[in-house]
Amino acid sequence: MTAISPTELKLLITGGARGIGAAVARDLQARGAKVLITDVLDDEGAALAAELGPPARYRRLDVSRAQDWAAAVAEAEAEFGGLNALFNNAGIPHFGSVADCSPEDFRRVIDINLTGCFLGIRACAPAIAAAGGGVVINTSSTAGLQGYGGIAAYVASKWGLTGLTRAAALDLAPQRIRVLSLHPGPIRTPMVEGMPDGLAAAQPIPRFGTVDEVA
Repeated sequence: MTAISPTELKLLITGGARGIGAAVARDLQARGAKVLITDVLDDEGAALAAELGPPARYRRLDVSRAQDWAAAVAEAEAEFGGLNALFNNAGIPHFGSVADCSPEDFRRVIDINLTGCFLGIRACAPAIAAAGGGVVINTSSTAGLQGYGGIAAYVASKWGLTGLTRAAALDLAPQRIRVLSLHPGPIRTPMVEGMPDGLAAAQPIPRFGTVDEVA
């Protein structure tokens, strides 16, 4: 499929209230994109939408709830006249080894970081296809390319997301939907405020690239 120019972009972004998501929302809005910012951080998300002004909008979206996804897609289509891009960016960490991570904590990370992306792709794909095609971008991590110590649940979720991206790219290509994943290394955002000092420094960073793209 051909590239979508920023002025043609009708984007739903999760985890958009702060960090990477907020930076992307600011950049794309400044270049003419229509952006639906979603998060569970209502005050920060609403403040960002107010700062950016129309057509940016904020909506609460718990990515682990299919009904929230359906409502968000419906709003994007109603307000923007369609949807041609999804940025699956919401994610949480859990700091601790396999032995220290409770089943409940593990499931919560998987529910948000992996199942949330699956639900998003499933909810948005029909709308993107109806718009003539578009793109799905999943925020994975270098932790989705290698093992890291001390963040077992997060690593598992991001490896799963890398695999989901590859499968979705093949499944959705006939509908002119391109699916890719981004793999940033450790970035000082509010999400990692509890990260122990030296955790990232102790990990080998892959030398084989930071973007895993399948299209």
